[in-house]
Amino acid sequence: MLYTIPDYYKEFSCIADKCEDTCCAGWQIVIDKDSIKKYKKTKGAFRKRMLHSVNWLQGTFRQDEEKRCTFLNENNLCDLYLSQGEDGFCKTCREYPRHTEEFEGVREITLSISCPEVARILMNLKEPVSFISYERDGEEEFDDFDPFLFSILEDARKEMISILQNRKIPISERVLLVLGMAHDMQGRMNRQELFDCMQVIEKYKTDKALCFVKKYLVKVNMKKNGMTFAHAMFCHLYQLELLKEDWGVLLLETENLLYKDEENYRKLQGEFAAYLQEDIEIHLEQLLVYFLFTYFPGAVYDGEIYAKAQLSVYCVFMIWELWMARWLKNEKTLDLEEMTELVYRFSREVEHSDLNLKTVERIMHKKWFLK
Repeated sequence: MLYTIPDYYKEFSCIADKCEDTCCAGWQIVIDKDSIKKYKKTKGAFRKRMLHSVNWLQGTFRQDEEKRCTFLNENNLCDLYLSQGEDGFCKTCREYPRHTEEFEGVREITLSISCPEVARILMNLKEPVSFISYERDGEEEFDDFDPFLFSILEDARKEMISILQNRKIPISERVLLVLGMAHDMQGRMNRQELFDCMQVIEKYKTDKALCFVKKYLVKVNMKKNGMTFAHAMFCHLYQLELLKEDWGVLLLETENLLYKDEENYRKLQGEFAAYLQEDIEIHLEQLLVYFLFTYFPGAVYDGEIYAKAQLSVYCVFMIWELWMARWLKNEKTLDLEEMTELVYRFSREVEHSDLNLKTVERIMHKKWFLK
């Protein structure tokens, strides 16, 4: 079995009660079957607490009125861990914030930026992220898995990440190159011309492709639909399942701050980018690589190559909008701590709901970023 992790993977260590948030509140924690069996056999003084803290029919930990896990104490520490150690954790609690995508013969493990500490690590990275692969015993076959398509997706993602990490060109041009490649690959996929996808990948390595996206950017900027487009994209967030009430408040606040006047919106975009200077392109790059690495190969299961690429761009675009609104609210100041906070809050609402991820991907079926 081939395992792949980002190079910052081993930098993570849970900071427990020192964390400004908790991973034990705001969403249901699903318990794996082996842990359910183990919990049913709990003995001693902790048995009664265990019996009343698990929803045995649903296979989840019970929550209080504030959606906090019943084992989470007032110090934001886990009473189950304090009582039984790490062996007491279910699979979800033991693995988080590690996120695994499974493919035939391949496991790709990332660290979820819904964790404040992981978001902090990523937002402080200056060097381009690299990925480390290693072999372990074990193999698993998947029904209806297309190894040829997966190989093409891996090659495409490798080139897309290389493009995103090419700091010699503006991030806007890098994004369009990635979207263009995914768009053209989707066309080949729809016409059952998978072998031609390799030609597409090679095409987007050329200066000719870069020249095209530069001209395309000029054309797009002349249309003066910046705010209208951004507002429409932002409003898609209201279609998602709400996991925390304060997230809904943040969305309304952001909308009211940004989307009032077209000319003013374009002015704010320029001022905000100038305020963050070169650091902003590094932050955007790291986030784009994170989302693309995590979700793009999943197209092997549904064939939605372009939707997966657009999902990655959409998520980063929305984080940018949240940053800009907070900057405006703060009288045009914004520090790295607040940027990090908005990253993990966005991730918690979108990435920690399968329904929300599916909804965003469904929305991304339309050609939003290339028109």
